[in-house]
Amino acid sequence: MARTNTSIDFDDFIGQISRVFPFLSSIYLTMQQTSSDRVKEKAIELGFHLVGIASVEPDDESVRHLRNWLQQGYHADMDWMSNPKREDVRACLADAKSVISVALNYYTSHPQPTEIDRAKISRYAWGRDYHRVLHKKLKTLAQWLEERGEGVRVRYYADTGPVQDKVWAQRAGIGWIAKNGNLITRNYGSWVFLGEILTNLELEVDRPHTQHCGSCTRCLEACPTQAIVRPFVVDANRCIAYHTIENRAETLPSDIENHLQGWVAGCDICQEVCPWNQRFAKETDVSEFQPYPENRDVKLSELAKLSESDWDRQFRASALRRIKPWMWRRNAAANLKHSD
Repeated sequence: MARTNTSIDFDDFIGQISRVFPFLSSIYLTMQQTSSDRVKEKAIELGFHLVGIASVEPDDESVRHLRNWLQQGYHADMDWMSNPKREDVRACLADAKSVISVALNYYTSHPQPTEIDRAKISRYAWGRDYHRVLHKKLKTLAQWLEERGEGVRVRYYADTGPVQDKVWAQRAGIGWIAKNGNLITRNYGSWVFLGEILTNLELEVDRPHTQHCGSCTRCLEACPTQAIVRPFVVDANRCIAYHTIENRAETLPSDIENHLQGWVAGCDICQEVCPWNQRFAKETDVSEFQPYPENRDVKLSELAKLSESDWDRQFRASALRRIKPWMWRRNAAANLKHSD
């Protein structure tokens, strides 16, 4: 007697079982619609330029590096850098299993001003506040993930939480941490903003990126204050970017004042000299990152007398609001003092 073929379609089987155990349909939906490839497709669809995935397992080497950096006081007075949650993202999302890392190219090809009376502002802050741009895209991706099935949990950050974004970007295969502390990508150099989504979905991970700085030391040699004390270690106490943005003291240290070279908000010197940036920088397609005219052609003498109302008008919807009016005046005056 011939054996009857009783096989049925797997989806039909799940459907039948789900009528008895409804929660199974949610689990199956999650498994089907949140593959790593589908997550990446969605991220690119939302406008991210690069995306990778890593497992949340702690990285002992990066934890040791962070602890050593803090112990040597290289974080200056940025006390938030010592938040213990930075050592394990599961302190931010207890049941996290995967980190989805994303990058957004912000490069625009406009040159920095060369006139001695003009202020230099870091490229990342020329246009709209990157937090707003990234948060909008991350929120949309996070909501899409949550809709994949019941019980999906997410948490997202864009330079806004105790997460080592460059470490996760390297582990997710997006790029590698360079000798100047920035993350370099093969596609866009280091002119990228980073963000991440923590999730309790267990996704297929990417291979960590390998290091490609080689024997190059251009960033170390170009830094006017020797803030890159050795490869991969940056001392904020010597960094122009730190002092112009984060330092809340009334005056800047004399050894910083003497080497500002026109910088009043951040510093791009170590990025500008990087061979990877000189070769692979590409104009961004994100219109919000195009420079506001007032951020590219501003006189030091005008910033030295910046009023509260002018500050509020000029830096609305800008990451530069972190620099308060009196700090702009301080930074500009320090440059003017040594411009002769």
